[in-house]
Amino acid sequence: MKKSHPLRRIVLAGAATVSGIVLLLSLKPASDPAAASADGAAQQQQPAAPQGSGGVQAAGGTEAQTLTGDVVKTDYGNVQVRITVAGGKITSAAALQSPTGGRSTQVSTDAVPKLNRAAVTAGTADIDAVSGATYTSGGYKKSLQSALDKAGAAGATGGGSAEASGTGGGTGGTGGDASGSGAGAGAGAAQAKTVTGKAVTTDYGPVQVRVTVAGGKITKAEAVQQPKGGRSDQISADAVPKLNAAAVAAGNADIDAVSGATYTSGGYKESLQSALDQAGG
Repeated sequence: MKKSHPLRRIVLAGAATVSGIVLLLSLKPASDPAAASADGAAQQQQPAAPQGSGGVQAAGGTEAQTLTGDVVKTDYGNVQVRITVAGGKITSAAALQSPTGGRSTQVSTDAVPKLNRAAVTAGTADIDAVSGATYTSGGYKKSLQSALDKAGAAGATGGGSAEASGTGGGTGGTGGDASGSGAGAGAGAAQAKTVTGKAVTTDYGPVQVRVTVAGGKITKAEAVQQPKGGRSDQISADAVPKLNAAAVAAGNADIDAVSGATYTSGGYKESLQSALDQAGG
């Protein structure tokens, strides 16, 4: 019996040694400094991806954006404008559609390049109509404004130049008339003033014009009196809407006479000028 005790001790010692080795081996991966360091480095690298993505988005704000305005119908054909905006400014402008056929081709060839340059220079749709191209100019401005609305650049380009900044209120009024949007439209509407010009006698009957002015711009024009009776009814029905549209587009009484309605056009322009004089325009 006494001889078996040393053997038992050897067996117990061996079992304890094996258990200790197994325990050390099972604990070693969790306490491995290299593994812990690798895990820490991986955790630190994970936020880097969103930071890189944000940088791309921020840079994207300065990229050029090309937008096409609405097709605007005029009495002589459609007008549609495409612009490129970068950094909140118009960098290029082009007319995709413009009146063509007969004299309209010549008028568009002369007017469109001038309107394109004016759009880039002003940075807004508040540009002057080209003389002799009243309808094309009016359609161009409306299509240009719709393109700016799509770009969300109407406000951003308002301060693009000293000229644009100085006429910010007028631009708001024009934007409100052309597209029914823009922060300036509300202010322009609050200051709207309606005045009626004097009645002008012509060989075919009196002509009298009433206009609504807001922000220094004509937002509405209508004939209160116009020649009537016989063929005059047909002439007035054709000429007066064109004269109304021309007055709004030009913003003054320097508009073209409607072909075949010389007397009505002359009376209209005279009455329109007297209304603008009353409005201080």
